[in-house]
Amino acid sequence: MAAAWESAMGGDDGGDGGGGDGDDGDDLAAEWAAMLEGDSGGDGGGGGGGGASTARESTRVLNQDEIDSLLGFDDDLDDTDHRSGIQAILNSALVSYERLPMLEVVFDRLVRLMSTSLRNFTSDNVEVSLDNISSIRFGDYLNSIPLPAMLSVFKAEEWDNYGLLTVDSSLIYSIVDVLLGGRRGTAAMRIEGRPYTTIERSLVERMVHVMLSDLSGSFEPLSPVTFRFDRLETNPRFATISRPSNAAIVARLRIDMEDRGGQMELLLPYATLEPVRELLLQMFMGEKFGRDSIWETHLAEELWMTDVELEAVLDTQTMSLGEVFDLKVGSHIMLGAGPESSVALQCGDVTMYTGKMGRKGDQIAIRIEGRYEKPKS
Repeated sequence: MAAAWESAMGGDDGGDGGGGDGDDGDDLAAEWAAMLEGDSGGDGGGGGGGGASTARESTRVLNQDEIDSLLGFDDDLDDTDHRSGIQAILNSALVSYERLPMLEVVFDRLVRLMSTSLRNFTSDNVEVSLDNISSIRFGDYLNSIPLPAMLSVFKAEEWDNYGLLTVDSSLIYSIVDVLLGGRRGTAAMRIEGRPYTTIERSLVERMVHVMLSDLSGSFEPLSPVTFRFDRLETNPRFATISRPSNAAIVARLRIDMEDRGGQMELLLPYATLEPVRELLLQMFMGEKFGRDSIWETHLAEELWMTDVELEAVLDTQTMSLGEVFDLKVGSHIMLGAGPESSVALQCGDVTMYTGKMGRKGDQIAIRIEGRYEKPKS
């Protein structure tokens, strides 16, 4: 094949010096020339270079935008948009908050309660709005918190679990400015890169107490619960209340005070909401989710046909353990019941009827005289 390649490349210059294999060499040279023209666009002068160029063109490098789109981390996507790529596969195991319809009603009630309570708290015109509700893994949420921020850890007393309330820096400075008498129309002065002072932490903590009280009020029609303030953190690592892989619900609230305001995020792990999950599955308040009246009627009819065992108890005696061990074949136990004594009919440990013992044919029978009435103490 090497000889044929040399013959093909030198066929245009060398005339008729090919020898006896000239016809075969010409055919093979024509075949190679056609292959090179198909790969390199017809450039017959540099066959080897054309093949290397084709190999380089087939190895395409993705740019950053294409990589982000493949992984599903496109910044242009809104939080409400559907994710794609690998990110969609990773989040496919998350439980959507839309499966808890009553949760939207709870958050809507929270917005209305906070609008009133924050107006009384700040003596200013406060507007509270619910931006969105989303499901997210707890570890991803901690990594997405824009710092600096204050993270308030609170506990649901009746549910024996925790939640997280995040207040961003804009809302912190706005609350401090409003409560300390800042003038309207002037933006709150921010000094980045410094820790929050004791006064700022104290004022934010007071606002958190107001918000937790409203959160308890929003859940009250569904299930009474008390949210108790636990601690205030500025480092997300110290506000870990759940495993990073656990799913949680995040409600983003927007608080506007004329030209000031900020965002507040409420995070409730699914483990925290588990005690009231059945109530959150309701489509409307007071609904018994999953109730089927036809099935209930059928079940009630079948219960009337259920076979139960009744035991006739002639007498009960209390004996010591030693007397029980002394019993042997042939021992007699004297019963404290006569022929006219009442016999108790029991179903399990529950006494249901009383009657008299007699005989019907060859069988011992009990004639029921009435229902058993428990003696009044």
